[in-house]
Amino acid sequence: MKAIGSILHITASPRGNASFSVNFSQRIVERLLARDPNAAVVRRDFGAIGLPHVDETYGHTLAGSWPLRPDACERPGSLAQSERLICELESADALVIGTPMHNYTVPSVLKAWIDHVLRAHRSFGFSAEGKVGLLADRPVYIAVASGGGYTGEGTLQPDFLTPYLEAVFRTIGIRDLHFFPLQRTVLGAEVVAEALRGVQALLDRKLPMPLATA
Repeated sequence: MKAIGSILHITASPRGNASFSVNFSQRIVERLLARDPNAAVVRRDFGAIGLPHVDETYGHTLAGSWPLRPDACERPGSLAQSERLICELESADALVIGTPMHNYTVPSVLKAWIDHVLRAHRSFGFSAEGKVGLLADRPVYIAVASGGGYTGEGTLQPDFLTPYLEAVFRTIGIRDLHFFPLQRTVLGAEVVAEALRGVQALLDRKLPMPLATA
């Protein structure tokens, strides 16, 4: 794994520090920092501050108003917001997302972020074979907390979140995805503790702690 100079940390839970997805995503960030202590971290807590949906200015790119003017990021409207968020993603060497599963998929605030960063002629283009990602690949670590189970034995609910995010990131050229499912969080302390042990073991396999140097 190459050195990481910058980390973009996005959280999407309205529960803040009480959220399992927020807390475990912070563990992921801390593990990345243990490997690259000088990495800069940009945090975006959309679960707390929200994110406006796209407006009519966003559609201008589909109507042919591309490339953007140099002052696009300073102008009002969601097209400027979209450009800022794409630039922020482009600048990150790694992306960490902490999100709950809402109604089998992503919460609306994370969907709003997706709508901003998936933009025709900017983060993806078109070819005879379909959409082509225009962003460079980078590792994405996604902590997902769900009240019920959606993988493994005893699964009672469908999972539209994982395949959706895989398709979303593939569209813009990002394929290096790592999911950390923290499931059955409403079933009591023992079940949650077991779930935490499972995702921690997964984190240790995917991002082992660096060896201490004398």
